[in-house]
Amino acid sequence: MEYKFYKYHGLGNDYIVIDPQKTNVRLNSEIIKLICHRNFGVGSDGILYGPMLENGQIRLRIFNPDGSEAEKSGNGIRIFSRYLFDAHYLTSARFKLETLGGTVDVELLDNIASKIRVNMGRVTFDSP
Repeated sequence: MEYKFYKYHGLGNDYIVIDPQKTNVRLNSEIIKLICHRNFGVGSDGILYGPMLENGQIRLRIFNPDGSEAEKSGNGIRIFSRYLFDAHYLTSARFKLETLGGTVDVELLDNIASKIRVNMGRVTFDSP
């Protein structure tokens, strides 16, 4: 099987970006584990799957190396935002990303997307 992907690094994390607009990959937990495996796969801290473009919104799915889906990742969102810039998906320096954990406000702070601000919301340690 051949997959087209991109690997980015940011603040100590490395993520694989798989763009469904550019490849036909069917992800499941076993494939995610294999891709992320440091010895038998590409090796990464997770997979950023997107963009899914729906009703003018950009949606991102974030997968952990164990195959589970994460709600948010600050470094992952910054990396994905840089990918969106590199792939020419963005028309503005400010935009919103839809994630499993909710909407995230993103701002590119310079014209080469080397500095990116992400509003992750308020932190809470309360558990339901």
